[in-house]
Amino acid sequence: MGGRRIAILMHERDDRQSIGHYAIATMMDFWRKDGHRMTLLYGTGTHKPADILIVHVDLSVVPREYLDFALQYPIALNAGVADIRKTTFADNLLDAGDPYDGPVIVKSNLNHGGFSERRIANLEAGRPRRKVPPPDYPIFEQLAAVPRDCFNRADLVVQKFQPERDGDFYCIRNLHFIGDHLSCIRRKARGPIVGGERYLPEFDVVEPHPEMLAVRERLGLDYGKFDYVVVDGRPILLDINKTVGNSSQPPNATLTGQRRVRARGLYAYFRGMRPFPVPRTGPGLTPDSDGSNAGVSREAGSRPFRPPGSGRRRSPLP
Repeated sequence: MGGRRIAILMHERDDRQSIGHYAIATMMDFWRKDGHRMTLLYGTGTHKPADILIVHVDLSVVPREYLDFALQYPIALNAGVADIRKTTFADNLLDAGDPYDGPVIVKSNLNHGGFSERRIANLEAGRPRRKVPPPDYPIFEQLAAVPRDCFNRADLVVQKFQPERDGDFYCIRNLHFIGDHLSCIRRKARGPIVGGERYLPEFDVVEPHPEMLAVRERLGLDYGKFDYVVVDGRPILLDINKTVGNSSQPPNATLTGQRRVRARGLYAYFRGMRPFPVPRTGPGLTPDSDGSNAGVSREAGSRPFRPPGSGRRRSPLP
């Protein structure tokens, strides 16, 4: 296969320092070693020729101008993925009056607690970069214990708390994919919030649940990651990520090998595989004609995630 031109479309406020925080940086290294040329695009102001473009705008709601820009390219990945807020896909979301008596968890509606929305807002306001701790999602014994204002906030969702357990451990499954290559692992933690620095170093390589593959096709993600659990044989989708971050844990030969294999999934598009169709209407697209996300993520992203009622958690968080 001859060298191809691969473009990565990022937010206009990103820069070369930003890309190192994402798994796509490692993918780019693999693609370079395979003889391909990389181009980073920051915003939609400049069109540079490429054979394939990956939309890599780290916002839960991607402004329409980025998606329209991507469609100028012969192959555009994730060009139909405009909205990954939990209200668009998550299972088992609850309202205040729902007839449910089990434990519940309060989460940010935005990906990663709205960290990227705050980061970009700080850059636009000229404030310095700063490290933000991971979100702390409180768990309540029952729905009635959740503070009432949680149900009225656009930046929060309330969800049934249905953990996957393995003995004393809590588990989560990470399904990574690009093109026709994917891999799935099951990670563990000692507390109910499983992610980031809370992961134990050991993990299991597992087969992805078939229903998650169907969800990927339905949502139209060409590249990204699903976090889900399996409870009583049923998968429950918890989170979607289309701008996968680099691991905060030390390098692992198995995970690096999986990433190397997944990187080759991009080449399926050069062999004729087609990206998922771009929907013209539906919950995944914003209606704003000016390409903004006003009234959607601007409201939800403008407030930092503050866990309510932490004194009434079902169990202490690590």
